[in-house]
Amino acid sequence: MLEEERKFGADDAFRLPDLTDRLPTGGTVVQAPPVTLTATYYDTPDLRLARSGVSLRHRKGDDLPWTVKLPAAVPGLRHEISRKGRPGNPPADLVALVTAWSRGAALAPAARIRSVRQAYELHDAEGTVLAELADDAVTVFDGKAVRMAFREIEVERKDGGREVLDAVAGALTGAGAVEGEFTPKHVRALGAAAALPPDLTPPGNLPEQPSAAEVVAAAVRSGIGRIFAHDPLVRLGQPLDDGDTAVHQMRVGCRRLRSDLRTFGALLDRAWADRLRDELRWIAGVLGEARDAEVLRERLQHTANADPLCPVDGDAVARLDAALDARQRQALTTVEEALRSPRYHAMLDLLIAAAREPKVLASAAQPAQRLLPRMVARPWRRLAYGAKGVDGAADLDPLAADERWHAVRINGKRARYAVDAVASVIGGPAAKLAKALGRVQNLLGEHQDAAVAADTWVSLAAESPDDTALALVAGRLYERERTAIRAVRAAFPEAWAVAAEPTRTRWLP
Repeated sequence: MLEEERKFGADDAFRLPDLTDRLPTGGTVVQAPPVTLTATYYDTPDLRLARSGVSLRHRKGDDLPWTVKLPAAVPGLRHEISRKGRPGNPPADLVALVTAWSRGAALAPAARIRSVRQAYELHDAEGTVLAELADDAVTVFDGKAVRMAFREIEVERKDGGREVLDAVAGALTGAGAVEGEFTPKHVRALGAAAALPPDLTPPGNLPEQPSAAEVVAAAVRSGIGRIFAHDPLVRLGQPLDDGDTAVHQMRVGCRRLRSDLRTFGALLDRAWADRLRDELRWIAGVLGEARDAEVLRERLQHTANADPLCPVDGDAVARLDAALDARQRQALTTVEEALRSPRYHAMLDLLIAAAREPKVLASAAQPAQRLLPRMVARPWRRLAYGAKGVDGAADLDPLAADERWHAVRINGKRARYAVDAVASVIGGPAAKLAKALGRVQNLLGEHQDAAVAADTWVSLAAESPDDTALALVAGRLYERERTAIRAVRAAFPEAWAVAAEPTRTRWLP
């Protein structure tokens, strides 16, 4: 679950203001009995978790004492996952969730914190808990000795809107509390070492006139960051807020990074880039099996419900889905095994080193605007004209085999990734080309999904030759997928014409 909260510092003389008038009409503040919470935080010896905004703790006094907190894309938001378990023995699934940051290193107690908490629930007139305020007197221990003490107030959003947090924050600061940075208790407790930079180097902001090396480094770091961000979400198996899946996004991170290493290969140490690409190919392939099953299950429901006036046999569809479900569960088991393997831990170390210091050649010191368009032109030409000047997007035969359309799709993805990597530097025409290529790629992706799905429905039915209802449904689904393919082929020329307009491609040599 996502946790959203705001933190405030206060001295011992601070008194909580009356918050009733900050709530909707009829709202009330309900005080809970004070509790004492003793938390032990686990980390690696070099505090990899704390430095990355991640925590794994056991807190005595909670119904679910073990909790992992992971950073989310929005500042102030965190993913919070809790489990039962005995003290001193972190649950294996929570240890796995922090693998992207621990990289398999041993975890041990790093900080012990006691909080005497006075909590308040902020209710609306119907009794719904809008927010929860926790007033903590915090003591940090070094062995049995007290090393630090401070007071911290947290306001966590529950079923209320963000305006409730804003209103309460205004009351607290008006009474003398000081709203600070989002610094967790254990990071304050661990001191300066926990505030050092994380191991994973972020892309950062490019200068106004970047070198090619700076743009390539930013692209490499962006892809690596995407892989790391989605690793724990893949393990959780929960859909993303936008309806996408973590398996898909992690796989995209792998494939995009492999594509960037290929596009800008002339500027990179070859052995270094090849090793990265080999490991990325491996994990992307593992993720691909699970992603293919995801897509097929989504596709099955979409295609089966495409014509409400002509429904298909729901029981037969359910049998198809059951077969795909078994395939997906097996694929996810393989993913889990791969993410727990020593090879994956070694790959994470490799990616950390790659983000810290991309092996860029001296020739990449030239201005990006001078050097990179020539490199992007290669995947663009391969998309437009094919490997030998034929069968590219520019002359794609609407009657060509599905495999030819798939080959163009692969080239389209590489071209789009390459353009994306330089769009912020080149400016308007490149950004417009990236957007147009997105439309082209969406069409080609729909083509491939429909082609694979059509073959899958038929092959699944063939596994049960005596199931005539299943065979009938598979045939109807097959025809619907081929109709979708014809629609893509009809729409493609217009989308390609937009992408190939000189106003979008004139910056390519």
